Amino acid sequence: MHFDKSLSMQQRAEARIPGVTQLLSKRPDRFAPGVWPGYYDRASGVEVWDLDANRYIDMSIGGIGATILGFADADVDRAVVDAVSRGSASSLNCPEEIELADLLCGIHSWADQVRYARGGGEAMVIAVRIARAHTKKDTIAFCGYHGWHDWYLAANLGEEDALDGHLIKGLAPTGVPRALRGTALPFHYNNIEELEDIVRERGKELAAIVMEPIRSEQPQDGFLSSVRSIADDLGIPLIFDEVSSGFRLGSGGAHLDLDVEPDIAVFSKAMGNGYPIAAVIGRAGVMRAAGDSFISSTMWTERIGPVAALATIRKFQDVKAYEHIGRIGFAVQEGWKRVAKKHSIQITVSGLPAIGHFAFDHQDSLAMKALFVRLMRDQGFLASTAFYGMYAHTMGHVVAYLQAVDVAFGEIALSIRSNSLQKKLQGAPAVSGFKRFA
Repeated sequence: MHFDKSLSMQQRAEARIPGVTQLLSKRPDRFAPGVWPGYYDRASGVEVWDLDANRYIDMSIGGIGATILGFADADVDRAVVDAVSRGSASSLNCPEEIELADLLCGIHSWADQVRYARGGGEAMVIAVRIARAHTKKDTIAFCGYHGWHDWYLAANLGEEDALDGHLIKGLAPTGVPRALRGTALPFHYNNIEELEDIVRERGKELAAIVMEPIRSEQPQDGFLSSVRSIADDLGIPLIFDEVSSGFRLGSGGAHLDLDVEPDIAVFSKAMGNGYPIAAVIGRAGVMRAAGDSFISSTMWTERIGPVAALATIRKFQDVKAYEHIGRIGFAVQEGWKRVAKKHSIQITVSGLPAIGHFAFDHQDSLAMKALFVRLMRDQGFLASTAFYGMYAHTMGHVVAYLQAVDVAFGEIALSIRSNSLQKKLQGAPAVSGFKRFA
């Protein structure tokens, strides 16, 4: 296997694009710098070809969770091509955005109205803006990861480690106005006492409670219902960030399975199978505040996003994709545990089956991760310490993948015993990044 074109493209990116890429999760140093191919020529189903024409089975991050059906799904692409042929944009609005609103509110019977964006982070900004407009208050209590925007990073203006434990360590709030200090207050998942402390100290200032309904762990008995009750007592919206969790446990938000209704829910990623689309859905009494604030963008009115979402959701429902993805993910997680035990490698497996991950429990975990990435690459797999299932994955892919994991874990175990881990690396160890993806 040769990687000259792929690695050369990374060098060009370092010179031309600050941060190398537009998404932290796709930076090659999050995997194994000098090893991870970084750029693709084409992708189909679960197959990816890099710039050097190397072919891989993708058992890694599945388009960062966006391509829920698989890369270049024929049904979704057909709908998009048809939309493009009829004009992706004009001086009028596309009717598909109304069809999509009807579909989303039909799936989530508590919701009445919808606003759109084209990415999860900006959709979360819309949701927070609507909540602040509705309550006429500024401060947000939040749990989990919610994007790169000022309202969220403001949590790190007061103390540098406020966001530790919410996905990413060391997020610098450089460029975030200092005046936002104290407007974003974090609490940890399944720790209702932390939220209660925030309410006691700042409850009268709160505009909303923002959180992922589920991510790496199951909610403890009563946790989500207690959060719901606190929001009700304060008379403020509860916002569920379903950007990652949506369309994983079922056809819609994960909160439907958890039996707790928010006032606003935000979707993106899987909803469009890789095409840019995001939706903010909510109760009319809260959503009407969007009309009191200036929330507007030209590209939120283009046609491709809603068309892709309609095709994706309808197919997802028809084939009950979540059932298949859950089975695939469970098999992968059980395989990680079994193979690690076979080779006496200590790992921690966590996350939902549909978006699972593992971590090496070792002082040289980042070097072990980089070696794992290289060993899997050499066997024809894009693989890291996370697995995002897609409908296009089959049990055959899982079997072949776990056989390759067996080989990789065996080699890693041998390198640990012989104290040769560093010698076997190509490139450099992975850098610490998303804690849930580490």
